[in-house]
Amino acid sequence: MPTTRLGRDFHLLWSAAVSSRLGDALRTPALALLAATLTRDPRLIAAITVAAQLPPLLFGLLGGVYADRWDRRRTMALVDGARAALVAAFAVAIVTGRAGVVTLLLVAFLLAALGSLFDAASFALLPSVVPPTALPRANGRLQAGTAVAGGFLGAPVAGLAFAASPALPFAVDAVTFALAALLVLALPRGGHPPVPAGPPNHRARRPSVLAEVTAGLRRLRDDRTLWQVSLLSAGCNLAISGLLAVLVLHALDVLRVPPAGYGLFTASAIVGGVVGALTAGRIAARFGTLPALRVVLAGQTVALAGFAFARHPVPAGLALAVFAAGTSVWNSLWTSYGQQRVPAALLGRVGAAQRMLGLLAAPVGATLAGLVAGAYGTVPVMVAATGTFALVTAAAWRMLRPVAPTPPVDRPTTAGTAVRPGPPPSR
Repeated sequence: MPTTRLGRDFHLLWSAAVSSRLGDALRTPALALLAATLTRDPRLIAAITVAAQLPPLLFGLLGGVYADRWDRRRTMALVDGARAALVAAFAVAIVTGRAGVVTLLLVAFLLAALGSLFDAASFALLPSVVPPTALPRANGRLQAGTAVAGGFLGAPVAGLAFAASPALPFAVDAVTFALAALLVLALPRGGHPPVPAGPPNHRARRPSVLAEVTAGLRRLRDDRTLWQVSLLSAGCNLAISGLLAVLVLHALDVLRVPPAGYGLFTASAIVGGVVGALTAGRIAARFGTLPALRVVLAGQTVALAGFAFARHPVPAGLALAVFAAGTSVWNSLWTSYGQQRVPAALLGRVGAAQRMLGLLAAPVGATLAGLVAGAYGTVPVMVAATGTFALVTAAAWRMLRPVAPTPPVDRPTTAGTAVRPGPPPSR
């Protein structure tokens, strides 16, 4: 089967995503380091993390509404421009000694709030940039590019940049946001997403925000397979967030990974994720999306079981790499499946609702993992995560059966006229 070319527009979007992710990878650890230089109060440092986690829960569905109302290309560019200005001003505040804990809290909150709108618009934009059959490969390429930029380029040099100057990581982040905005603006111009039809010479009355949120939730719930896949992803997030919450303790205490080698150990997950992302398109083309999702979950369950019972860094690292590869394949196929089935006018809202399910599951998994690890150690957490994946896999093999293709939906072919992953560190 000939491979569909992704085209110039996709490569512009890919470059924007990679540029932005590179800046994120510099900024995130720099925020933590800066917080630690300002206070040693763990409550305040934890509050900064919470400030970055709240906006997607508070504004995620609202971001989906406006991603469906406004021109997505222009929205993404304006959001990145605003984030560039915000981070640049923060860098100036650091240089002038005006950056305190309250400033950190405000910056973390605003960046995450803007990110909620950007993510919704990005999810909805991609189907207008590449053909439907190329979506799994395109989402995989996006995941692979952002993983390399974040895991191999940004994160390793974040500490060095902060040591050179606390303001440097934020200044570079501002530049990457500005570059991403320019790249998005280079996409072809187009009109706004579809608006409700009305009589000639009569401007249709737009529904309320609440009505539009409800319409997005209803569309997700009414598509039985899409709803089931979203619930399965939430179940996976429950296990993944628990695993990640205690991974460092498990690696140091159970696997005896030297502290100096922890970065190399976790790099195995990045490598596996990149490999999985790059192969997602071929897997979807060869087996079909739903059969591939079932097989991926089964493989991840086996890999997670191997990780739970491993007692040496090498086999544990290999199992972690296989597990991460499966996560990347799942994310690429799940995202693409929704983008293919949802009408363009609802993509922002439905994508935001899907992400909301995963965001709600993640803190529950992390909290439970912390409680269990505190009482019984990290091994039971890994065993419980394996059991959770086994249950999700069993449910997937029962629920995810091939369905008849839905009638094709009208999709604009110009980026600006559409009504995007990540993938989620979690699904």
